[in-house]
Amino acid sequence: MNPYNTNPPPSRPWWKTTPALLGLLALVALLSTVSLGLGFLVMIAAMVAVWVLPSWRWYARLGATFGAFFLLLISAGMSGQLDDSGADKSEARAKNADDAGAETTPSPTPAKTPELTDYMGKPLDEAEKGARAAGFTPGRHDASEKGRPIAMRSAWTVCFQKADTAAKSVAFAAVRTGEPCPTKDGGPLPWPTMPELLGDTYNTAVKELDRAGIDLDSVILDDVYLDLDAPTAEEAAEEGDEWRVCFQRPDEDSAVTSATTVHLDLGRWTDADLVQKCPSKKDTTYKIPANDPDYQDSGDSDDNSTTGDGASTGGDSSPSSDGGSNVGTVHPGSFCSSPGAIGVSKAGTPMVCGPGSDGRNRWRSS
Repeated sequence: MNPYNTNPPPSRPWWKTTPALLGLLALVALLSTVSLGLGFLVMIAAMVAVWVLPSWRWYARLGATFGAFFLLLISAGMSGQLDDSGADKSEARAKNADDAGAETTPSPTPAKTPELTDYMGKPLDEAEKGARAAGFTPGRHDASEKGRPIAMRSAWTVCFQKADTAAKSVAFAAVRTGEPCPTKDGGPLPWPTMPELLGDTYNTAVKELDRAGIDLDSVILDDVYLDLDAPTAEEAAEEGDEWRVCFQRPDEDSAVTSATTVHLDLGRWTDADLVQKCPSKKDTTYKIPANDPDYQDSGDSDDNSTTGDGASTGGDSSPSSDGGSNVGTVHPGSFCSSPGAIGVSKAGTPMVCGPGSDGRNRWRSS
């Protein structure tokens, strides 16, 4: 072989040259902008040509492969073929076509808007929920003249409501649950007033309280004397004409609010009792007139006078065998003022007046 041979090497076919392959890759990008499917087919052909025809190194062929793939994606994305907006536009066009067709047909009757219910007397939270369901915007304020803020709506009751149908809004005026509604929005709360009950029997007092609008559950019964305990409400109701109101709290014409406790101090007597009036103050020995600070000896004859025991000393009294006077029927445990005097309880138990555990004279069994 002649080392000095200067003849050029045989030329390669143009479709195997590097410029031809680069042009094929560029064609991938161009066709991808027109059709993703066509560009994909050209990319496959370019990949085969890159790996078969030229005498490129492996990393050059690998780079050309990734380059063709990215050119496909970039070109298709720029042309909008990878965007879903095309489908959205098709749907929009179909919807517009349906709307256009719908214009030629009569529209159905619109659904009737729910009417606003009257919520006066209902809890405020329930009223606001119902107003929103009817399409109204609710507002709220205190119905009394105090202008109190409303924090817990479930603890308030609607007294008034004023709706604006044009603005679709409603204003609720409410009071705390248990309070009476004022006669007008922003007016004073019409609390019931305490009636005069002094001297009334328990049955009469209960009727007066109920007529005044006072809750009987707020009434507490107490006694006015030391020698007989106060009755329960059930006991007082059974013998309501024997128990009488001696003291009351609050006083007559006082407002009785939801926080007010009504106290009735009761005394008891029947036609057979010697004492048939209320004591001058609480915590006296009611059955013994001498222990009442207002008691005064009337100075009547012996037939009608009374002793400190609260029993007649007239013909019914008689001396006992042990020198003490017999005062007749007495109440066990009550105070007595004549040590040694004897009597008998309503049950027939013999009783004697003597010092009790507190050192004071009381009627106890003999």
